[in-house]
Amino acid sequence: MKTLVKVPENQSTRRKVLKEELKKSENKKKETIRFELKRDDYDELIQLKRKRDKQQKERSVLFFFLGLCITLGSLIIAFNWNFQDSNDGMVLGNLDNDNFEDIQEMPNTEQPPPPPPMILQQPIIVEVPDEMILEEVEVNLDVEITEETIIQEVEFEEVEEEVAEEIFEIVEDAPAPIGGFKEFYSFVSKNLVYPNTARRMAISSRVFVKFVVDEEGKLNNVHVIKGIGGGCDEEAVRVVEMAPNWKPGKQRGRAVKVWMTLPFTFVLEKSS
Repeated sequence: MKTLVKVPENQSTRRKVLKEELKKSENKKKETIRFELKRDDYDELIQLKRKRDKQQKERSVLFFFLGLCITLGSLIIAFNWNFQDSNDGMVLGNLDNDNFEDIQEMPNTEQPPPPPPMILQQPIIVEVPDEMILEEVEVNLDVEITEETIIQEVEFEEVEEEVAEEIFEIVEDAPAPIGGFKEFYSFVSKNLVYPNTARRMAISSRVFVKFVVDEEGKLNNVHVIKGIGGGCDEEAVRVVEMAPNWKPGKQRGRAVKVWMTLPFTFVLEKSS
């Protein structure tokens, strides 16, 4: 549809009105073009943008590998490059003699000669006059030996080796008191005297005594391995030394020496 515009009679105002109308028509045309582009070419613009992003990603990877190759190549070239001075060389003929320093010869240091090897003096043998003749031994070297000569055999006495007697800790048949341990402890209780010192100090505990029962059953080498003091240790040793013989221990059917350890209890009777 065409719009009717009133044109004024004045020429200047007429031009102004025409210019305004032209601007309005141009603006309308631009708006219509923009509107048509937005509606029709929206999908094509999105596809173009996606293609452009894809190309940028591919090019970025390509440019990364190209830069990496260039840097590695430059590093290899830099390490293998032979740096040479710009001066090709010095012409020694142009130098004066003043530029050279006199080289002084260092004198050889005289080392002392090694010490002579030590000569070991041989012992001097001195003849000593025979002042005393301790024993004269007559040796008859003029001896005739025939087939009938009988040579006496020399007999050597065999030296018996001293065998250390072994004292066993554990044997097949252990030693035991004659009559049993009940009889032994009854003997101990009859002969044991509580020491006065231990009684005054109220000492009561166990004394462990160790001794050897030999092949004959005698009690030897009596000593205390754990004592309590106050005279109890000496009293326990005294009673064991005066005890009767035991039945000896046996190893493989033979009587042997055996170590034995027994406790002796010292207990004070409570006064009523």
